[in-house]
This record gives sequence, C-alpha cells and structure tokens, in this order.
Amino acid sequence: MAQSGVAFGTSGARGPVAAMTDAVCFAYTAAFLQHMASVGEFAPGMQVALAGDLRPSTPRILAACAAAIEAQGGVPLFCGYVPSPALALHAFSLKIPSLMVTGSHIPDDRNGIKFNRVAGEVLKPDEAGMKAQQVALPEGMFDASGALLNPQVLPAVVDVTGAYVQRYVRFFGDSALGSMRIGVYQHSAVGRDLLVTLLQALGAEVLVLGRSAAFIPVDTEAVRPEDVVLARQWAAEYGLDAILSTDGDSDRPLLADERGDWLRGDVLGILCAHYLGAQCVATPVSSNTALEKSGWFAQTARTRIGSPYVIEAMQAALDQGQQGVCGYEANGGFLLMSPLHVDGRELASLPTRDAVLPMLAALAKARTQGCTVSALLGALPSRFTCSDRIQNFPTVLSQARLASMQTGSAAEQRQAFEHMFGVVSGTVHHLDATDGLRATFANEEVIHLRPSGNAPELRCYTEALSAQRATQINVAALGVLATWQDA
Repeated sequence: MAQSGVAFGTSGARGPVAAMTDAVCFAYTAAFLQHMASVGEFAPGMQVALAGDLRPSTPRILAACAAAIEAQGGVPLFCGYVPSPALALHAFSLKIPSLMVTGSHIPDDRNGIKFNRVAGEVLKPDEAGMKAQQVALPEGMFDASGALLNPQVLPAVVDVTGAYVQRYVRFFGDSALGSMRIGVYQHSAVGRDLLVTLLQALGAEVLVLGRSAAFIPVDTEAVRPEDVVLARQWAAEYGLDAILSTDGDSDRPLLADERGDWLRGDVLGILCAHYLGAQCVATPVSSNTALEKSGWFAQTARTRIGSPYVIEAMQAALDQGQQGVCGYEANGGFLLMSPLHVDGRELASLPTRDAVLPMLAALAKARTQGCTVSALLGALPSRFTCSDRIQNFPTVLSQARLASMQTGSAAEQRQAFEHMFGVVSGTVHHLDATDGLRATFANEEVIHLRPSGNAPELRCYTEALSAQRATQINVAALGVLATWQDA
C-alpha cells in the first residue's frame, strides 16, 4: 500500500490508474478475502461476486481481482457492468462477499475497488483488518511492471439487474409513475440503461438524453456548469416532469425538477426518509440541517463523511432498539438499514448506498400529491446548501492549513477561522471538527472545509437561508481557499 500510493478513501481503495497495477489490485483482493476468512465469511470453494463501472481501466482491474479470487480458492461470480447497489443486493441475498471496481464520480485517470461483506459494506475496522494481512504474490504471475502475464478471462455474466428492478416495481407499483414524462441523462453511468428499464416498468414515458461513449465524471455534490445548462435546456425543450441521472457506478442520485434545476442530494435524502416513514435517520455532518429543523423524525444522528460511518450509526440505532432506521449521504446515496412499509407494501433493507430509491420516492410523492417535484421543497425549512471543490489540491496542504486553525483554546480556534472567513459570513459561533472543519456563524450560515477522501481535492460545503446566498458563500470561500496554494 505504501509503495503503490493506493490507499483506502471514504469508500474502498482508490488511486491513480497507473498505480493500480494488476499486482496491486490482486493484493488488495487477496487481503480482502483473507480478512473475510478470518471473520468466518469466506472459505475455499465459496463464490465471490464482482462487477464494474464503465471507465476504460475497469475490465483490466476486474481480471486482476478475478485472478486473486481464484488464487484464494474462491469462485468468481461475474455480474457484469451494473450499478453497485444491484451487485450488493444480489451478493447479500446469496450471503457471499462481493467487490465493485469503480472510481465512482472521480475522473477516469483514477479508479478503485469497493468491498462488501456478506451482509453489508466493509467498515473501518475491516479496512484495518485488510491492511494487517500478509499477502504473497504467486511467482511467475506478474511481469516487472506488475501486469498479469496471462490476464484472466472473466466468466460469463450472471444477470443481477432483474431482481434490482423488481425490488422497486413491487414496492412502488407498475403504475406509480404513470403519465409522467421523464428524461434520463445517461452520460457514462453504468446504470444508464437499467434506469430506463425501471422507469418504463413503473409506467413513465422516458426520453434518453446525453449518452456518451467517453467517461464523464459526474459528481452529484459538485454538478458541472455544463450539466446545469443541459438540464434546463432539456426540461424546456421536451416538457419533462423530471430528469434522472446518477454518478459513474450509479449509487449516488442526481434528480432535476420540471424546470431542470438539480436537487441537492441531502434534500432528496430528507424527502425519501419522510416518504418511507422513517423514525431514525443518520447522515454526515455535511448534510443540510433541514433534517433536524423539519421535525419529521424521532431521532437523528450526525456522522463523519462516508457510508461506513453512516452504517455504523444506523447499526448503533438498531442495537438501541430503534425502528425505521435509514441514512443518506450529502451526495444523496440512500441506505436502508431496516425494512420499511408504505401503504401496506414492505421494502426490504439494503444497507449500502443506492441512487434509485430516493429519486423514485420523490417522483412517487409528487405524483401522489398531484404536484411538481419543485413543489415538494416547499414543505421543508428554508435551508439551502451548496458544495464545490478545488481539484488538484494536495491533501497534505489541506490538512496542514486546517490544523493551523485548530490550535489553542476554543475561542482562539474560532478567531482563527473567522480571520480567514469572517469577511464572508461574519462572526463564528461554533466549530465542529467531526470531519474536516465546519463553522457555524452567528447568522446561521455554515462553511465546512474537508479534504476529499478519494482524490487530491479540497471540498467546501456551505449552507444559508437561500440557494443564492449558499452559492455566494461557496464562491467566496473557494476564493479564500485558492490563496492557500499561493501562500
């Protein structure tokens, strides 16, 4: 790990494609299975499910992972190029380990491997267990550059999409989206065709938009300006009720209303949890505070950023006897920890990030209420968020600058942050170091800074009483951050 520079991020191992050699990916997969064996979730002869996204490096990495599975005595179960939650649903149903080769939303010069245990994602203690493994690379398998001398031929594809589609058709009903005209922005998302199939199965009229042969790194927390323009053009040109899309591995949702305005993922998470009648909701500290201010939920929990932390909080709630437990990330990925019921229909748990559920819940809610998607936001408190990032920002520099504002007394730390950002939002009322550094100002505006766990990026999350002000703060804060590189 130290030599390759491929390390664990917020969700699995991530690194530059050039660093993710066949030998490195083989070693990670072997370490995963050795750790699974140590906790009683893998043994020789057992199947291991694997799938991938559509970035160019994915097939090669899948072959290296399959070779490691066989070297550990396992049987590769190749599920094709499908959404991460579809892979997880299938593997959880069989109670077998699984892995997804994906870099999610990051550019295709980087990739990653996301690992799942037999009933859920690997958590941070599992990552420590994997790091501790001693892995032996078979002699004569790799050349000097770490490439397989005889690349693995992947097995025939096992279809896992049918069960994933039926999960939602059974729950929502085959006429849930009847009379709705919906656009699907396909770009290069691995679930782009599945999403069309699902929407049509729910009764919607579907228009396919923006399909791309080249990989496009769509980030649901930092929507590209060109995608903002495209969505508004499509909504106006085609008279759409909504536009749906996802990130690269289709576990993070991107939903635009009838005007083509993209909804924030954390707002979508609140709407979904309310539609499902959830009682306990876990979400990272970066998500919109409208969650608590809505008064819709009996209990909420705030965590560090990353699905493993959300899962840990949801599990703690279950252990305490809580009912109706779910969670979501600021990017909109929704996790269902316990079965929930709506109008007598049960939706089984799926404790991994999912893009489909929150988008369908919002659409179904709008159709049931006879309103537009944008009108759903009227029921929420007036809290608006914005997020963006500075790319190619060294993580070491981000960490050093944030650390410089966390020395001394609490008052001195507030003063240090205020010295940097007081010109943007005024007096700092409170600092939260749960993940990165999050400042709440006296006027209830928020600036939250955090180095990305997946790439050399410095992320900035802001919150205010209006969307315009949240964006204005974000732009101003990014302007301050840009000066850090010049210091």
